[in-house]
Amino acid sequence: MREKYESLSLVVLKDLAKARGLKGISTMKKGERYMPKGTNQKFKLYRLAQIMQENTDDSHYMTMPEIMVELKKYGITAERKSIYSDLKDLEQMGIEVQGEKTGKYYQYHVVNRPFELAELKLLVDAIQSSKFITERKSNALIKKIEKMVSKYEAMTLQRQVYVSGRIKTMNESIYYTVDAIHNAISENRKIKFQYFQWTEKKEMKLRHGGKYYHISPWGLSWEGQNYYLVGYDSEAEKIKHYRVDKMLHIQVSEEKREGEQHFQQLDMADYAKKSFGMYGGKEQLVKLKIRDTLVGVMIDRFGKDVMIIPEDKGHFIVPVCVYVSRQFLGWVFSLGDSIEILSPPQVVEQMKEESERLFRQYH
Repeated sequence: MREKYESLSLVVLKDLAKARGLKGISTMKKGERYMPKGTNQKFKLYRLAQIMQENTDDSHYMTMPEIMVELKKYGITAERKSIYSDLKDLEQMGIEVQGEKTGKYYQYHVVNRPFELAELKLLVDAIQSSKFITERKSNALIKKIEKMVSKYEAMTLQRQVYVSGRIKTMNESIYYTVDAIHNAISENRKIKFQYFQWTEKKEMKLRHGGKYYHISPWGLSWEGQNYYLVGYDSEAEKIKHYRVDKMLHIQVSEEKREGEQHFQQLDMADYAKKSFGMYGGKEQLVKLKIRDTLVGVMIDRFGKDVMIIPEDKGHFIVPVCVYVSRQFLGWVFSLGDSIEILSPPQVVEQMKEESERLFRQYH
């Protein structure tokens, strides 16, 4: 008798579904209990991916009942069997879920994320310590990075944020400036922009009376926590660099870039290594005499390929190509009596003049 009523109920449900233009009830089998669908069933796979990524990692798991409870919070109902299938389908989206048996039950968690937690901490530190990214933009970027890990691991990234207090730029347009530079480089176009400096009143003042700089961009360099555009100035007929966070109202020009011949033989990384603080100057081969205690300093600054020639006990000769500027002389000065410029004579003379200037200034 019970089977008769169940069959009759199925017939009524099928007729009702047909009358309302609904589909899917006819697939129910005899003896199967009808489960009403949630209002957001079409988002089921998306929400399942969100739940697993936010709530699980190598140390945190979810059981099947817990997954079903979380889905229900989004208005989604599902049977175990369909969720098992959906968890497998997540692999097609690049989300690998692993199940581990603990006692009578299985626990599930996301494995093999695109970035390891240690890698994301490095990215967070790089963003936070970058002077050319504003505080607001830094926090927004870090929030996006936090979405790449579980809510538990995100807490360790949040703690990274509070190590800051570093000085940051106040130029919010830097994202768009960098994007425009990259577009100009890929399209082989010049760029136009205004350049500013800070006044004693802490206000932006446009340089050259607001005149637009017209530069051929050839690369970007990150030096001393600042971002620099390295480009060719056709009027001056030489390579120049500009702080990206001090560039305003950038426009991509219709004119083709110039100065290619200057950059064909230029190694951007090598250029940044030779430029102290990205200040210009004449490139010269400078011979330095150093104590053995500065060998590590030379390798850190000029790389492992730098020549270190034994001179006498405890001293070495280090020939390096650098752009000689006051910043370079200041770097040498900061290393005290452990370093001496031997040649060329004009650089030795510059160092003497700088020392005398400092002596006069403080006496």
